[in-house]
Amino acid sequence: MIDEILLDVEERMDKAIAALRSDLMGIRTGRASTALLDRIRVDAYDSQLPLSQMATIAVPEPRLITIRPWDVSTLGSIEKALLKSDLGLTPNNDGKIIRLNIPTLTDERRRDLAKMVNRRVEEGRVAIRNLRRDGLKDLEALEKNKEISEDELYGAKDDLQKLTDTYVKKIDEIGEQKHAEIMEV
Repeated sequence: MIDEILLDVEERMDKAIAALRSDLMGIRTGRASTALLDRIRVDAYDSQLPLSQMATIAVPEPRLITIRPWDVSTLGSIEKALLKSDLGLTPNNDGKIIRLNIPTLTDERRRDLAKMVNRRVEEGRVAIRNLRRDGLKDLEALEKNKEISEDELYGAKDDLQKLTDTYVKKIDEIGEQKHAEIMEV
């Protein structure tokens, strides 16, 4: 019983970590990455499609992303989607390929991005704590229903706290890595 609850909480904490990593991948640093375009959705063929399903995305140089649509008629729609996005990048369209030049970050922009990373990391910590709270409720319900003893409850609470501390530490490490990546000139 206790092991099942702890395993479930651990799996959900792993998912929270994966979500944070994915979220932070989309924050622009000074170098090009195809992950910057993962959230871009394009109005084409009467629906909203992910950019990755409409074009080949490549990083030929450290500060350049190229987007080669499979259907040239969607070039304008892709360009509009890029302009509407929060990336702050201006697409260059030559009729076949869209090029996104990644400018170097100013100090002010670096600080803004660092604040954004700190907010997302804090949201990750809150998510982990919420999962701990859910696990505690489940454990206390077991004890209330006399399925486990009070001693087992306290042992399980200690295990849950250790698990929480481990995952909060992982989140902090991920945040520090992204922070260093942003501040790197």
